[in-house]
Amino acid sequence: MELRQLKYFVKAAEMLNFSEAAKALFITQSTLSQQIRQLEQEMNTQLFQRNSHEVRLTETGESLLSFAQRTLHDAEACMDRIHDLQHVMTGTLNIGVTFTFSPILTETLLDFMKQYPGVKLNIYYKSMKELLEMLLRHEIDFALAFRPTVHMKDIESHVLFNNHLAAIVQSSHPLAKLSKVSLGELQKYELALPAKGLQARNEFDKIQSLYYTDFKVRIELNEVNILLKLIRQSNLVTVLSEATIHNEPGVKAVPLDFQGNDMEGCIHLLKNAYRKHSAQAFIHMLCESNAVRARINDWL
Repeated sequence: MELRQLKYFVKAAEMLNFSEAAKALFITQSTLSQQIRQLEQEMNTQLFQRNSHEVRLTETGESLLSFAQRTLHDAEACMDRIHDLQHVMTGTLNIGVTFTFSPILTETLLDFMKQYPGVKLNIYYKSMKELLEMLLRHEIDFALAFRPTVHMKDIESHVLFNNHLAAIVQSSHPLAKLSKVSLGELQKYELALPAKGLQARNEFDKIQSLYYTDFKVRIELNEVNILLKLIRQSNLVTVLSEATIHNEPGVKAVPLDFQGNDMEGCIHLLKNAYRKHSAQAFIHMLCESNAVRARINDWL
């Protein structure tokens, strides 16, 4: 049994589509099928049930999957340790980010790439729920997102900065003159909201349920860049965390005025897991970045 065969098996098991799995692995479908057959022959068992309509794991295949994933993770962690012990800052660093953290992250990304040219960076933009699931599967080294409302026992969250939920408007909007926006004031305007599932939207929906408040929602979308473009070119109001518009021209964030309006921006890590030197270096640079310091100063 080879690690390569386990890697191919895991990808095929996760996607349950040999054609798509082969594309993701950058190999031909015939190569993938051949390696899976060799693994099945070596283990003297069938791992997949295949027909013209679908691919399914057998009971043995389902049992093997978690062990194979763990084996691949341990092998990768072993290589990371060897590289780190040799003080060679190389390898791959996988970072998960919610959109809110994107403008805060840019400065550190550029500085890190200059300082550590031997490290390849993979950046994944997902919802907080998706990122924490990826972290639990060891698919990313850490995640940057707000603190989840539900405690997760295998994840530790370190506060990077505190933030507010805010009304985001174009610079000439009447609300831009205010220091805070009440929920009653917000009801006067049509809203363009981030789609359900994004954390700012989840927080805003909780406000509605707590205060029994109805708003005039004109549009919902899951692309924040387009959302901000709409805000710049109209009198619409959106609701996002203040950090989302760091270095964004033409818009202003006005904190919403209600009790408990705070959101903790965090670095999320797996408990009791090996941490790459490159991850530690990146986190240190992020904590010292101007973008994060500005958020801390705004809070103070």
